[in-house]
Amino acid sequence: MHDEIREIEQQIYKLNTKLTSLRRDNPGEKIPDYSFKTLDGETTLLDLFGKNDKLLMIHNMGQGCRYCMLWADGFNGFVPHLESAMSLALVSKDDPELQRRYANSRGWRFQLASHGGGKYIQEQTVTEGQGNAPGAVLYERVGDDIYRKNSTEFGPGDIYCSMWGLLGLAGMSEEDWTPQYNYWKQPLKLDDGGLNVL
Repeated sequence: MHDEIREIEQQIYKLNTKLTSLRRDNPGEKIPDYSFKTLDGETTLLDLFGKNDKLLMIHNMGQGCRYCMLWADGFNGFVPHLESAMSLALVSKDDPELQRRYANSRGWRFQLASHGGGKYIQEQTVTEGQGNAPGAVLYERVGDDIYRKNSTEFGPGDIYCSMWGLLGLAGMSEEDWTPQYNYWKQPLKLDDGGLNVL
């Protein structure tokens, strides 16, 4: 059984290497500039690039989704590493004040912006037909033009949250474990369906 496990791990590694190569060569699709709200007022997608030509935009459903918190908690440790290669922003429907309060309560260091459920998330969603879906989009700036290069959805068992791989080492999956709010105050409404709350 150990040999079969190792063989599958090698296949996954090779497929991830191929996926990275395909993403690098993807020319992308030109998109418009979008507006967002922040604590400092209005900003644009171009502004979020800062001095970099690449921007990783994390689509977070907001403080009502336990899974989105799990992904953001995991990415938070990578912020300085990611920002050495590209700009990074986390967007959600939550208003800027709620975003900042929540980010502070969790120690998040992300650049934050609110799409408020508007045009940006409707047109740039990572899941067809779902405006406020969790995931990430990589944008590239060429002069004043913006290209959507690659995007991905987040969900239990994906490759973007190390928790699932670590649970997998124990033979556990999303059927065995659900992130909880026991380390912060649970909101009145849970946007993730509210199943398995302890």
